[in-house]
Amino acid sequence: MHAMNILFDQEQLERLLANLYVFTGIAANILDPQGRDIDLFEGHPPFCKAMNALPEGHRRCVECDAWKVKSYHLNKGFQFYRCHAGICEAVMPLYDRTHPLAYLVFGCFLDESPVEEQWEQSRERLAWWPEGPDALRDAFFQFRRYSARELSAYAELLEALASYIQFKGMIQATEQTDLQKLELYLDQHYMEKLSLESISRELRVGRTKLCRLAKQLSGGETLSHLIARRRIDAAKQLLLQNDLPISAVAEAVGISDYNYFSRVFRSVTGMTPRDFRKQWREG
Repeated sequence: MHAMNILFDQEQLERLLANLYVFTGIAANILDPQGRDIDLFEGHPPFCKAMNALPEGHRRCVECDAWKVKSYHLNKGFQFYRCHAGICEAVMPLYDRTHPLAYLVFGCFLDESPVEEQWEQSRERLAWWPEGPDALRDAFFQFRRYSARELSAYAELLEALASYIQFKGMIQATEQTDLQKLELYLDQHYMEKLSLESISRELRVGRTKLCRLAKQLSGGETLSHLIARRRIDAAKQLLLQNDLPISAVAEAVGISDYNYFSRVFRSVTGMTPRDFRKQWREG
C-alpha cells in the first residue's frame, strides 16, 4: 500500500467522542496508522495527565500507543491490553477495505479484579517514576472499575460507532506526496541520527530530489538546516514545558553535544537556550 494522507473530520469526530464520554463516562480517542494520538479528546484522568506532563512518561505513552497498533492481531473487534503503566485500554482498527486508516481506542480504566492487586502490578511498572510510584497511588485509585459485562457492552457500542464513522466518511485517505512524506518523516525521526543518505533510503527518494524537496519545504534552506530547525522547535517546547537540564533537552532532540546544541539554538533563535527559557518565564 502506498503512503497515504489520512484526513480526519476533526469537528465531527470531536463532537461524537465528547458526546460518547458524557453518555458513558469512558474516554474514546482515535490514533493514526502509526499509533499517534490526533488529540480529539482532552478529558484525560489525573493519572494520565501527570504521566504525560513528564517527558519520560510522555515518551512511554507515545511508544505504548505505537506498540498497541503494531501488535493488533485480531480479525475484527477490540483487543484489550494493559498500557506501560498497567492501566486497561482497548483498540480496534477502522478499515478502508482491507487497510487500517486509523485506530479507535478506549480507556483508561480498571477491570473487575481486586484494585489493590492491580495497583501492585502497576506499582512494579512505575519503579522509574522520579518521586517513587506511591506518588501516583491516589491518582490510580481514581480510575473507574468495569465488569467484563460492562466492557463487552461498551465495546459492542463502539464497534457500531466505528461503522458509523466509516459510513459518514469522517476518516478518508489520499495518496501522500514526496514533500508530505519528508515532512512527516522529520516530525517522527528528528531526534534520531539523520543524514541525506539515510533519509533518501528510508523514503526511497533520490538524493538530488530530496535536496530539492528540503528547499521547497524550508523556503530555500538545505536539508541539514531543515533538520536543525525541527530539532530546535522541539527543544523550545521542552524548555518551556518543564525544568529539564538544558543538556537533557539537547539529548531529547537528538543532539548529544551541549556546546553544539547551544550554537545551533542561538543561530536559529538569536539567543541561548538558557536566555530563551528565562525570557519566556519572566515575560
